[in-house]
Amino acid sequence: MQYRSTRGFSPEIDSAQAVLNGLAPDGGLYLPVVLPSFDWVSCVKKDAQGMARQLLSAFLPDIPDMGTLVQKAYTGKFETEELTPTVPAGDFYVLELFRGPTSAFKDVALSMLPQLMSAAKAAKGEEKDILILTATSGDTGKAALEGFKDAPGIRICVFYPHGGVSDVQRRQMVSQEGENVTVCAVYGNFDDAQTGVKNIFNACREMELPVRLSSANSINIGRLVPQITYYFKAYRDLLDVGRIQMGEEVNFSVPTGNFGDILAGFLAKKLGLPVGKLICASNANNVLTDFINTGVYDRRRVLHKTDSPSMDILVSSNLERLLYLMSEDTALVAKLMQELNEQGHYKVPENLLAEIQKQFWAGWCDDAEGAETIAKVWQNNQYLCDTHTASGWAVAEDYVNQTGDNRPMVVLSTASPYKFPAAVLKALGETAKGDEFDQLEQLNAVTGVPIPKNLAALRTMTERHTGVIEKDNMLPFVLAL
Repeated sequence: MQYRSTRGFSPEIDSAQAVLNGLAPDGGLYLPVVLPSFDWVSCVKKDAQGMARQLLSAFLPDIPDMGTLVQKAYTGKFETEELTPTVPAGDFYVLELFRGPTSAFKDVALSMLPQLMSAAKAAKGEEKDILILTATSGDTGKAALEGFKDAPGIRICVFYPHGGVSDVQRRQMVSQEGENVTVCAVYGNFDDAQTGVKNIFNACREMELPVRLSSANSINIGRLVPQITYYFKAYRDLLDVGRIQMGEEVNFSVPTGNFGDILAGFLAKKLGLPVGKLICASNANNVLTDFINTGVYDRRRVLHKTDSPSMDILVSSNLERLLYLMSEDTALVAKLMQELNEQGHYKVPENLLAEIQKQFWAGWCDDAEGAETIAKVWQNNQYLCDTHTASGWAVAEDYVNQTGDNRPMVVLSTASPYKFPAAVLKALGETAKGDEFDQLEQLNAVTGVPIPKNLAALRTMTERHTGVIEKDNMLPFVLAL
């Protein structure tokens, strides 16, 4: 299968090479020239691993033995062999994406990506070691580090914003073991770290390096495709409980910052899955809400530090893929991305905005409303959600109230509430006490919800990666690895 860059200035390559490259040489993101034909009905009849095999084989046919790769990625690593269970909570359903080894939705893709990367490396005869460069707003970092830990022929370096992640998230990263991993904080916010990584790719393009650079962010197609699986899994779960009949549409509300998770839902719909409305839920950094409602993307605003830090993002990389999928116009996408880079904003044509609004609805939720939502969902449904999931729930309620759309609603739950214990305790009317690990125990005492084992073990783990650098020093840091 051939892949092209969303910006149209790079040669077409096969799917294995797209996984290896991560970012296209022209700065664009890879997508198939033609989306694969797909039997969605047969897919939803499979178990979770079977769905993953069928989807990954369709998108990445140049990577061999996908069944073995899927088995290695997922068997025994999640709390349940379902991988991502869907549970009822009041009028909605919650798709729990946090049952993996790091208690965040990134585990679904980042358990799979190292397998894809290693297999693609072998398939393409790549002899150099691969150096994975990744910026994280909290969850990607740990999931990537855990996934790539001690992977042969692959090294990984993760940058995160200093003071911009929860202490649990920070401790997950800085305590990471593995001879091939590096973690470093950057003075600045997530956008600074993400821009720095992109600049490293651009600066190294003309250099002869001893390693090959690639990425574990959702700019890598091998990171994005595995996320399509859980939309099929949620649909199957609703079929199994009799909430829907085959072919009926389901709405999904997705808390998102970088637009990758919700884009996976759009790709599921393009493959035939009966997805109704895709609801884009933001926090106070509501650049995506404004874009979907107005057609203007404008990153020239203050980045707010919120209780949902994984969405504290103003440059949503995967939106570029949506613009291409909707317009099929690489020249337009290249022009818009140039305007964003040089001027900090762009406006899409009215006809393109109309097409986007047919598929997506957007809203946002600040910390106060998020806290009210956590308390309300717990009191009414005895379901404990984290700060990001609360945004998805609150915006889903806004959508239903404003539109009257009564199709089944699935809210994607992207992280365990135990990753943000202070904020969740405060939302429940409690005063958080001690450090974050005391707060894990306090939240457990208040709610009775079990603490994930991987988080409970953090208290006694040694901090191994304690460096902090200026954002302008990221390139020299990488070159010195």
